[in-house]
Amino acid sequence: MQGLLKTLGGLAMAALASFFGWLVLFPPELLTLGDGYAAKIVCSNVFLAGRDPQDVLADDVQAPGHPLLKLVRVSVDREEQSVTARMMGFAAPGRAVYRPRRGCTNVSGGSAEAIAGLREAERAAISVVHKPNVSWPEGDKADTDPAIQKLVENPALAGPGMRAIVVIRDGRLVAETYAPGFDRNTPLLGWSMTKSVTAAIIGRRIADGRMDLTRANLVPEWNGDDRARIKLTDLLAMQSGLTFNEDYGDVTDVTRMLFLENDMAGFVAAKPLGADPGTKFAYSSGTSNLLSRLWMQTFADPAEALAYPHEALFAPLGMTSAVMETDASGTFVGSSYMYASARDWARFAEFLLQDGSWKGRRLLPEGYVTFMRTPTAASGGDYGGGQVWLQENGIRAGTANFPSDTFWMLGHDGQAIMIAPSLRLAVVRLGLTPSRLRYDVQKLNAKIIDSLD
Repeated sequence: MQGLLKTLGGLAMAALASFFGWLVLFPPELLTLGDGYAAKIVCSNVFLAGRDPQDVLADDVQAPGHPLLKLVRVSVDREEQSVTARMMGFAAPGRAVYRPRRGCTNVSGGSAEAIAGLREAERAAISVVHKPNVSWPEGDKADTDPAIQKLVENPALAGPGMRAIVVIRDGRLVAETYAPGFDRNTPLLGWSMTKSVTAAIIGRRIADGRMDLTRANLVPEWNGDDRARIKLTDLLAMQSGLTFNEDYGDVTDVTRMLFLENDMAGFVAAKPLGADPGTKFAYSSGTSNLLSRLWMQTFADPAEALAYPHEALFAPLGMTSAVMETDASGTFVGSSYMYASARDWARFAEFLLQDGSWKGRRLLPEGYVTFMRTPTAASGGDYGGGQVWLQENGIRAGTANFPSDTFWMLGHDGQAIMIAPSLRLAVVRLGLTPSRLRYDVQKLNAKIIDSLD
């Protein structure tokens, strides 16, 4: 009997060793995805926002995410400026590496060699110094409206997980509030609000005479097939026809692209058509990253492309905190990865309120912002021509008390900017508010509109 127990014990130990060996050598893709996600989010918040890594892991990764993420452990190498995440502390390691002014990048295989070339290609971003005693947007001094300030400080309107709210009216910062641990200088992730910034960068390249909205034959790999008919306008309006699974919570096209692929745009460019270009609306973060590659390819020098968002947009607008991150191939993740303070997100909103001009200087082509917010037929009027929404939580522009020219920049987990040009109003609301909490930012926006003189 004792011999049998020893044999069974030995078999159990061997099975357990095999199981752990399998996790180390051949981890399931979902575990690798989870570690890649954790490494990326922690890395960006540690090295861009200066937050504590364990707080970020607990609050930003584990609390709102998949149950498996509870098993993730992270380690931070501050000398190398990298973060490694491992499921249960040992399995399926994911790694992200930080580069100054370029943020954090997932690196496949746990090696920083994949992005070594990016460090060599970097150029210093133009710096803009805000004057503390000068009114926003050039300085830091706000012009508070007590009625609106009271609204943004109302927890029921601000919603669970709120981290920052900034309200702009007539070019003035009239209200702002921040959650504990966050302030006017904290860079916050915009998620899909980044798409609207990508559209603006493309508008700058159109103004430079380097891109054309009507151009087709965009990608060499598409030569000779129906994808060659896709126009720049189709990609901007989410009606390219390319197949792309935008579902989250498992290993799908969007999660694979964001956390497992070194070349996100290349991954998307290889997708087949699922519908004729221009005929069907299908929200796709993939097409936004393909747009990033397209505008970057208008530069002969990759270093110039890497510097362009700062030189052409962020610096002129005084967005000193803004960082758009790249993938390991060096392409900006124009779908999802831009960090900026709430005030700098508000500066971008004010730029759109001014129809793409700043301090009397036109940066976007005349009429381009109108193009961005013009309803598309394929979306049934839900989406504009240039990476913006025309409805949020079932409320469309032109209904209730929302003017017909209202449009929204929206991002994962409760990021939202309402822009109403006719009211000269923008409301920036940032936080960590999963959809399951059923928070409705439109109640805040409607109350602010009602409070206006």
